[in-house]
Parts: sequence; C-alpha cells; structure tokens
Amino acid sequence: MEKAKILHEEHVEEEACFSTTIIELKNALIVLLSEGEEGLGTLAVSIPQRLKISRPPISSTLLGERHAIIARMIAERLATLTDKVVLVSVLLRVADEAKASQIFIRLVEKALRKREGGET
Repeated sequence: MEKAKILHEEHVEEEACFSTTIIELKNALIVLLSEGEEGLGTLAVSIPQRLKISRPPISSTLLGERHAIIARMIAERLATLTDKVVLVSVLLRVADEAKASQIFIRLVEKALRKREGGET
C-alpha cells in the first residue's frame, strides 16, 4: 500500500515568506499555498480530462472568491501535468496576486521535481 507523501518548499521575497505544502495521494494532490503563516484560503478543485482531446481540465472554486483565478489556474495546470484530481488553497495577505502566482508556480514545480528525484 502506497502512503501519502508530504512535500514542502519556501521562498522569501521582499520580506514576505511564500510557502507550499503538497500532500500527494495515489490519485490526488492537496496543495496549500500561503503567504506568511500557513492556513486555508480560497479553495479550488480541478479534475483532469480523461479523453485525450484538447480541452482544459474542469475546475471549480469551492470556497472563497478573493484568489479564485490563481487557485483555479494552478489546480488546472497541476491536473494536466499529473493526471490527478487537484485541490488548491491560496492564502495571500498583502502580496500582489500576479507576482505571488509566479512564485507559487515555481515553488510547486520545485517541490514536484524533488519528488521525482530531479533536484536535491
């Protein structure tokens, strides 16, 4: 039986700490993206397309509205890359959403590369 994996990455920029914690299950990823102290924020879910046609994954915002675009965007991207159900929480306090989204994407990609042994 395969156990859940927990991945974590942090990045400090302009005195703000950005972090990602990923819980990887056999069929899903739970991704917590936070600025400052970790917590639950706007929550989005995405499922990958099973048919191999050029359609984006299906996604929806489950909780909150403040950072729904970034949460859905990252969930959809990860669902496509991993072919898993993805649940993403985004908690931003003061950072610019566009800048934070780039930082979060880099953190998630770094964590997933480490999982695959591509980086130490």
